[in-house]
Amino acid sequence: MNYKEKTKESIIKECVKGKIKAKDAAGRLKISVRQVENLKKKYREGISLLHGNCGKSTAKALEPAVKEAVVKHYEELKPKKINFLHFNEILAEKSVIISYTAMRKVLIEAGFESPKKRRKKNHVHKTRDRREKFGELLQTDATPYDWFGNGKKSALHAFIDDATGKLTGLHMSENECMDGYLEIMRQTLKEHGTPEAIYADGLSIFFSTKTQANMTIEEELKGEYFKQTQFGGICDELGIQLIHARSSQAKGRIERLWQTLQSRLPVEFQMNNIATIEEANVFLKERYIDKFNEKFGVNPEAESCFVKLPRNVNLDKLLCYKVSRQLDNGGCFSLKNTRFQVATGVANRKIDVLISKRLGMKALIDGRLYEVFPIDGKQKSINSTDSIEMILSRFVFFFCLKNEHAA
Repeated sequence: MNYKEKTKESIIKECVKGKIKAKDAAGRLKISVRQVENLKKKYREGISLLHGNCGKSTAKALEPAVKEAVVKHYEELKPKKINFLHFNEILAEKSVIISYTAMRKVLIEAGFESPKKRRKKNHVHKTRDRREKFGELLQTDATPYDWFGNGKKSALHAFIDDATGKLTGLHMSENECMDGYLEIMRQTLKEHGTPEAIYADGLSIFFSTKTQANMTIEEELKGEYFKQTQFGGICDELGIQLIHARSSQAKGRIERLWQTLQSRLPVEFQMNNIATIEEANVFLKERYIDKFNEKFGVNPEAESCFVKLPRNVNLDKLLCYKVSRQLDNGGCFSLKNTRFQVATGVANRKIDVLISKRLGMKALIDGRLYEVFPIDGKQKSINSTDSIEMILSRFVFFFCLKNEHAA
C-alpha cells in the first residue's frame, strides 16, 4: 500500500467515525460524495479499499529483456559518454524499439547520466533568419578535437548550408589547413555544384592581411586593396562570393554543428571500428553526411541555386595552390630558395606551378601537367641526402597541409 492509498484509508476511517463529513472527505480525495459513501460501505464490511490496479504492472511495462538490452548496449558505448537522444537512435538501428522517455528512465534507474544536459543560457543572441535557397550561403569552419579518443586532436572541416542546415562537405586532416578546405569544396562542387556565397572567418586561408605594399602591379590596376588569397582566387574563378564573418555568433549555425558532431562522431567511429583519419574520411563521405542530413536537415522544399560545373572542368587543376614562375634558359625555376627542373624542353616562358596533396607538385604548361624535380636548395631543411619525394612532400606540406593557426 502506497502513501496515497494509506491516506485514503485514513480519511474514510475518520469519515465512518463521524469525525469528517462525507463532503469534506470527497474534497480531500478529489472524488464524488457517492464514491465516498461506497468506500465507507466497503470499510464497514471489511472489504479492502485498494484500487483494483494497485500492485499490478502496467500493460505498457517494459519486458525485462528490453531493459537488459538497453543497459547492455549503453555500457558498451559508455566510455564515449554518449548522450541519451543519440543512443535512442542507435537502439532503433539495432532494432531495439523503445521510446526516449522509457529509455531515459531505464538508464537513470541503472545509474547512468546523460553527458549532454540542457544548460541555462546566460546570454541570448538574436537568431539570424535562414537564407531562402539551398546553396545561397554556405558557412565554413574547422575544429580540432580528439575524435578517436587516443589523446591526439585532428581537424574536421565542414561546409553547412544556411537555408537547410545540410552538410555539403566534411573532411578530416591532421591540421586546419588549405587541403581540408579544398576537399570539402571538391565534395560540394561534385555533388551539388557552385554555391552563391561562402561565409568564413578571418583565417589567412580566406582573407589576407597583406596590403597594397605587398601587391603586384596587376592587382593594383584591378583596384584591389587587399591581396587575394589562393582560396579567394578559386572562389573568384568559380563566381563564388567570399564573405568575412566578423564573430563566432555571426556563423552560429556551424558553431552549433561542432557541438553536435563532437558529441556524436566519436561514438559513430567507435561503433564502426574507425581509428584513422583515412578511414574516417571514407566513412564521412560515403555514409555519414547523408545520415546527418536526413536527421538534422530542415526546409526540404527549399529551391536550389547551386550551378552545376561544366563537364570539362578539371578539379585537380582548379583546387590547388597555384603560383606563377618564370623559366630560365635551362627550363628551371626557383621557389622558396630551391631550384626546380621541369621535365620538358620548354624554357624562357612563364608557367604555373600547381601544388596539392592530390597532385603533389606539378608544372602547368599549355594545359598539360609536367613533373618537376628539385636540383639544388639553400634551405637548411633540405639536405643532400634527402630524396626527391621527401623534398616535394615538404613543399606540399608547407603550402597545403600545415596548421594555419601555428605561429
